[in-house]
Amino acid sequence: MIQLVNEIQAQANVVYVLGAEQKATDLPKMEGLSTFVEEFIASKKESDFAKMGSRYFFFVKENADLEKMRLAGYAIRTQLDAKADNLTLVGNHAAALAVAEGIALSNYQFLKYFKEAEEKAFALKTLLVKGAFDPKVISDLNNTIKAVYWARTMVNEPVSFLTAEQLAKEIQALGKEAGFEVKVLDKAQIETLKMGGLIAVNKGSIDPPTFTIMEYKPENPINSKPVVLVGKGVVYDTGGLSLKPTPSSMDLMKSDMGGAACMAGTIYAAALNKSDVHLIGLIPATDNRPGQNAYTPGDVVTMYDGTTVEVLNTDAEGRMILGDAIAYANQYEPELIIDAATLTGAALMVAGDRASCLMGNASDDVLAALVKSGFAVHERLALLPFWDDYKEQVKSSIADLKNIGGRNAGTITAGKFLEHFAKYPYVHIDIAGPAFTEAPQNYKGHGGTGTGIRTLVHFLSAYKPA
Repeated sequence: MIQLVNEIQAQANVVYVLGAEQKATDLPKMEGLSTFVEEFIASKKESDFAKMGSRYFFFVKENADLEKMRLAGYAIRTQLDAKADNLTLVGNHAAALAVAEGIALSNYQFLKYFKEAEEKAFALKTLLVKGAFDPKVISDLNNTIKAVYWARTMVNEPVSFLTAEQLAKEIQALGKEAGFEVKVLDKAQIETLKMGGLIAVNKGSIDPPTFTIMEYKPENPINSKPVVLVGKGVVYDTGGLSLKPTPSSMDLMKSDMGGAACMAGTIYAAALNKSDVHLIGLIPATDNRPGQNAYTPGDVVTMYDGTTVEVLNTDAEGRMILGDAIAYANQYEPELIIDAATLTGAALMVAGDRASCLMGNASDDVLAALVKSGFAVHERLALLPFWDDYKEQVKSSIADLKNIGGRNAGTITAGKFLEHFAKYPYVHIDIAGPAFTEAPQNYKGHGGTGTGIRTLVHFLSAYKPA
């Protein structure tokens, strides 16, 4: 948590964010410190570190790139002893806030399954900030980071804990805390609605599916029709009968509900921040296994809206459950539908883990605003073409659609499959690349990253209704 303070604690670890034009104000009188600061300010370096006596000083420049400042925050966290229980940041500008954000995001740990969790835990719980910041800005940042933490934990949880039903319970807890409505449909209700995609994917599992509906509606929303956020909630994906290989594939598939974590986390943050945008969230959730009466390649599935889909690969399950959810979204007559999903391995071929893939038929202004928000928080979005030519690749010879479009442009054809179900302006974000890290990666951590939440919170904070 980040907390504004008026004074620096005695013997505190301190971070000073100094601009090139600033004087070294608020510095304690320590031999050599003024000289160090003067030399740093005059240098071309964007950050530097000094230890003097029993105190640590980290310096970054105001005019530095904000992402570099977040990375400086990560460097500070790595240099700080795990048992250090205090850290104060001094500064008055965006660079200081970016450093604070980097420190806070780097302070996340997932220790639930360690026997020595208490010994491994960071002692730092609160980052103190001395500066002229609007308390609302600090509060919103805290809430957003809290949502990212929650999403990371959900992605890091194994399916032995996080079944579809448990994911729904976790979202219900968010709604109770933040004040938004949550309704969970069980298997019988899903079958009554004839959500054929979700039912088909769930056939191989002994655990039932869920369909979670969230609604956050402020008193005076700026949008007369809601924005609907849809998240893929495959809590574990074996590939079904089209079984995945284990190394660097099935062993990572607890992360296949990263889209659900993103969208639930976004609504959680929006509610905590008291956003003025009316939001509805839809989370279809199940695991995808090859047991029981698992759906098979060659099956024809009738979706919620009556569309028939020829199944050619049971590992293309995300689009099956999302198709139902997107079709369900149409009843709200939304001004915009956005989905997030760890949908295709092809997205990694497009942008690696450096960006998510963005596409859609929404206005150029909406797409540009999302790209801008992604750059602002360094969750970059690679905008892909979304021409109707790609629809040809998902046409079936025996049904309305087939669930894979071939090797070429696989990320785009998956998006075109989903677009079929949207009757209102639509955006698809494939987060397969950055949603999960196989090794520690700066402030993003190791495992679930919570990617997409910071982008969407930024996007919604400047949202302009159609």
